[in-house]
Amino acid sequence: MQIGFADSPRSTVGIEWEIAIVDRVTGELASVADRVLDGLRGPDGSPHEHITHELLTNTVELVSGVHERVDGAVADLVGQLEEVRTVLDDIGDYDLICSGSHPFSQWYDQQLTDKPRYHKLIDRTRWWGRNMMIWGIHVHVGIEDRAKALPILDGMLAYIPHLQALSASSPFWAGVETGYASNRALMFQQLPTAGLPYPLADWAAYERYVDDLVRTGVIEDYSEVRWDIRPSPKWGTIEVRVCDGVSTAAEIAAIAALIQCLVEWMSERLDHGETLSVLQPWYVRENKWRAARYGMDAEIITDVAGSERLVGDDLLDLLVTLAPIAERLGCGPELQGIRTMLEMGASYQRQLGVAHAAGGDLRAVVAHLAHELRDGTPSAEASVS
Repeated sequence: MQIGFADSPRSTVGIEWEIAIVDRVTGELASVADRVLDGLRGPDGSPHEHITHELLTNTVELVSGVHERVDGAVADLVGQLEEVRTVLDDIGDYDLICSGSHPFSQWYDQQLTDKPRYHKLIDRTRWWGRNMMIWGIHVHVGIEDRAKALPILDGMLAYIPHLQALSASSPFWAGVETGYASNRALMFQQLPTAGLPYPLADWAAYERYVDDLVRTGVIEDYSEVRWDIRPSPKWGTIEVRVCDGVSTAAEIAAIAALIQCLVEWMSERLDHGETLSVLQPWYVRENKWRAARYGMDAEIITDVAGSERLVGDDLLDLLVTLAPIAERLGCGPELQGIRTMLEMGASYQRQLGVAHAAGGDLRAVVAHLAHELRDGTPSAEASVS
């Protein structure tokens, strides 16, 4: 099977942001996405170009256009968010949140979006699929040469724990405090084609992998390979999907800038004839688990020799390394937003702090998430736990 790779300007960026709809009074998830999307239709009845359905009818997905700079992509998303709010305010007493999971809503109360691919997914995965009450962000970065796609993907695996810890926002699941910073990370990988990618030598090996899955009925096409980081042949990008949902525009900008800079850094090193360092797959898997479990307190494995370091300390050094690239890409202020995230605490820490202050009332956590999304920056009122 031959899989083409679209032409894509180098290091351009696009972002997808999954947003949950909640009842403003109860805090429960609200299955009104169909009504929102109907309200967003054009005068001729055509659907919105960038705001779409997701698996469940409590969710809308915002999709930016292709941008050279992160700030443009984030401004695009914020504009779409306001479009959704305008329609939602006309429908009823609802609000919007984004996090890796909802603090207390139950899977069996949620409705599936009526699309054949979603029905097929749930028919195959059953209980695990129905439990996918999860939200994330996906960041695409343009790759100008298909031959770079898999080497960059392999190099990016060393930074899964950094991205997982920064974005971790799913400490609760169906009303239970899980003890994980990102319960979403471990829930999502239960799907048969999700989770960490397999080591593949070259593009031909990737094509053989997809062909194997199509011939055996596992998937219909490559878009159903839902790895944490994957090539996206349709767009000519590397797509980073490991992150939990984030509740503020400032954080999505910081994370997107970090991803854009990492991809450009690796692309530049390949141009210079370097071979990118690739961690052993067992280190990559352990790092993902540590970041999901401990978040910003994770000590991660940083090199093939097995050196270990606190993820936040490694991030601070990484910001210095990437600063010249960020300046060239025009995302310097956004990249430095990582420092603010480290100071304010990740979303899971803020959520735990709010829950503790509210005596365990998780409705306060939903209200906190709604406030942060509306405000656009992390809430200083949330104490870090």
